[in-house]
Amino acid sequence: MMRITRLEREAQEVSLLSPAATLSTQTKGRERPEEDDEFRTCFERDRDRIIHTKAFRRLKHKTQVFLNPDGDHYVTRMTHTIHVTQVGRALARALGLNEPLAEAICLAHDVGHSPFGHTGEDALSPFVEGEWLHSAHGVRTLSVIEPQNLTHEVLDGVRAHSWKISPPPETPEAWVCRFADRIAYLTHDVSDALRAEVIDYHDIPADTFTAFGTTSREWIGSMINSVIEASHRSGTVEMEPEHLEVMDRLRDFMFERVYLSHETERQKGRAIQVIQDLVAYFRDNPGDVPADFAVPGSDALSASVDYVAGMTDRFALTTWDKLFRPQLEF
Repeated sequence: MMRITRLEREAQEVSLLSPAATLSTQTKGRERPEEDDEFRTCFERDRDRIIHTKAFRRLKHKTQVFLNPDGDHYVTRMTHTIHVTQVGRALARALGLNEPLAEAICLAHDVGHSPFGHTGEDALSPFVEGEWLHSAHGVRTLSVIEPQNLTHEVLDGVRAHSWKISPPPETPEAWVCRFADRIAYLTHDVSDALRAEVIDYHDIPADTFTAFGTTSREWIGSMINSVIEASHRSGTVEMEPEHLEVMDRLRDFMFERVYLSHETERQKGRAIQVIQDLVAYFRDNPGDVPADFAVPGSDALSASVDYVAGMTDRFALTTWDKLFRPQLEF
């Protein structure tokens, strides 16, 4: 057996990683200073802390695309997170980046998601100033609601993992998460849509097969390789332009046929009602918000939004039934 200390691992980063990589010794630090671990780098500690949070555990019962689906093989936020992390690690290792940092960001990127996927963002936005974003709530979850005192680099990656967020991520490892997220959700969302018979195999844009192959396994491998080759040439994390165009067309197709389909919109209306009814109830009954979600100094509405945003799909539905569905008396 070997006994590899943190100092030795930090030295390995200097000698083995790309000059573009984010070194553990160059972290901007934590909000509250801590003693260094004897064996783990700061990013390895963050990764381990994230896995042990309650917010991470709840991902197993949160929706990816289809709300409360029948069947055992539909993707949840937890399995999506595992997929993203696998892709992110593959990219980080091939590009000589800091793999534990990329892994920590990928594991944490969706812990702020509300119930019912992105529909929850639409449902919660009326209760906050501006737009309620799962990325920002992920930072709040890991910093305030269930504080982990993570490094600046991991929190920045969570903040900016979504492509619509500006300013963009500060580290190449966080850019890896951006690409890993899109690669993972497009490939497995297509598989889920085929399984649900929302689309047919022959509906998928033909250039997807030409560019990436005929199976989801081939798609993932081709997309990863495209990012590796383009990034190696340019020195920044990116995808081959022609492949990015194909991916964008596939994403447009999925929005038209799946994400914004008639059936999805029907489910969306029900999900919005459930979330907004729950927020209103707990805003008016702040004593019913569990202590774990009652951040000191929060007003009743903020505490309610934090609590409802943290719910799993099935817990939100069960709670709504208890509060609002008429109970039959015998």
